[in-house]
Amino acid sequence: MSKPIGTFCLVLHTHLPWLAHHGAWPVGEEWLHQAWSASYLPVIELLETLADEGQRNVLTLGVSPVLAAQLDDPYCIKEQRTWLANWQLRAQGMAGSREQWRRDAGTREFRSALAAQHLFEARWQSGASPVLRRLLDAGVIEILGGPAAHNFQPLNQGATVRAALRIGHDDALLRRGSSPTGLWAPECAYTPGLEHHYAEVGITHFMVDGPTMNSAGRSTGAAWQVADSEVVAFARDLDVTYRVWSPRKGYPGGKWYRDFHSFDHEWGFRPARVTSTTTPAHEKAPYNPVRAMQAVERDARDFVRVVRDRLLELGATMGSRKGANPLVVAAYDTELFGHWWHEGPQWLGQVLRLLPECGVTVTTLQGAMDLGHVAGRVDLANGSWGSGKDWRVWEGDQVKDLARTNSDLEVQVLETLRKYFDEPAHRRTRSFAADQLARELLLTLASDWAFMVSKDSAAEYARGRIGVHLCAAKDLGNLLASGHTIAAETLAKKLHSRDYALASLDARTFAQFMD
Repeated sequence: MSKPIGTFCLVLHTHLPWLAHHGAWPVGEEWLHQAWSASYLPVIELLETLADEGQRNVLTLGVSPVLAAQLDDPYCIKEQRTWLANWQLRAQGMAGSREQWRRDAGTREFRSALAAQHLFEARWQSGASPVLRRLLDAGVIEILGGPAAHNFQPLNQGATVRAALRIGHDDALLRRGSSPTGLWAPECAYTPGLEHHYAEVGITHFMVDGPTMNSAGRSTGAAWQVADSEVVAFARDLDVTYRVWSPRKGYPGGKWYRDFHSFDHEWGFRPARVTSTTTPAHEKAPYNPVRAMQAVERDARDFVRVVRDRLLELGATMGSRKGANPLVVAAYDTELFGHWWHEGPQWLGQVLRLLPECGVTVTTLQGAMDLGHVAGRVDLANGSWGSGKDWRVWEGDQVKDLARTNSDLEVQVLETLRKYFDEPAHRRTRSFAADQLARELLLTLASDWAFMVSKDSAAEYARGRIGVHLCAAKDLGNLLASGHTIAAETLAKKLHSRDYALASLDARTFAQFMD
């Protein structure tokens, strides 16, 4: 076999904020149910199929601790089962419609719902962790960890950053028997110094966005050790990544794919195809699954061509550097595949099978490091994968008040925890109230809320969620700070019935970073 022309790494970031017990429809738990059924089930099924075909080191899968908690939670599992049953009932109703196109759509939905239910009952009844561990142990995937509740790290104090990383690290160990050495930095956000916090919890590599790397004068065609650390940064190749999904274009906007935005409001399904990006929703043509699968094959082959061309271009510019072999990293939200882009999992399967046939080595980020793709050192500046590739989504004009509120709360909670754990007796045992205070802080700091406000996507819900967790943290903090321990414990138990994410969270983790 001839020498491969280069290496391709696909990274999928799997994350939703804590949604359990915080609304159902149209905003709240419905997001979890849709993503679970439309993305997580088919993507994992694809990976299991590839494993059965003998493929290894297929892709790198980031799983945020706060989502992992929901995918293992008995309440969420029970509600997901109910949602799948309701999906079938709605599909049966639509299949009985008068119009042929509605009957066809209802029949398709019923078959999909039935298949999802069978898959869920067969594989997911004990949650996601056993499913993921099988793939991990078989060497099919690499799993990336992350901070506990997906906080935007550059805007947080050091103690919060370090504690959230440690809590996320420990949670992964409890769930899957091992802690990841790779990390998905929330929003691919970076600020100098984070690499040292990563090294502290055993992280050896993480993701940034392409412009963050390019602005430092380094190519995304290799990985780089950051500053004076041994921690390695990989960067998205936007030329390749945006071929699939960008703010303005990409395959999911193709005319034959199922349209995400057009609803049949009576039954809650999406029965139309894109038709064109300018076609009004009520004029869009009915979905045609045969033509959609033809588009999948065409676009999969186009993507493979794009990856090959990019690797050849990078190879030509790398010159004669010893061991030089170009690298392309593409990264997306997992929810793109199946939820946002209905045909995404089928496209993904074709791409992952075609690339090795075309002389491209497919592997994980760890696999790329093992293959020698670390080229040297880089000094990175601030960056993210958000609009403008800076931090405006999380601290810009639309969310300045939220950023200020979060900062003030962080100062207050850290000071309360510091004073509380200054007492030697308090350090010896866990405090339910202190644990819940730390949990409410982390849920408040989730990067999702500012993103939703900046993008005007369920902004009212996002502001409401910040308000709920903010009030809970302030009330608990005031009780602890004033010595009303019994009242704080009582309130903490009430709050915990709703906000119990990351059950192993120990507030003393914060204290160890405030010494």
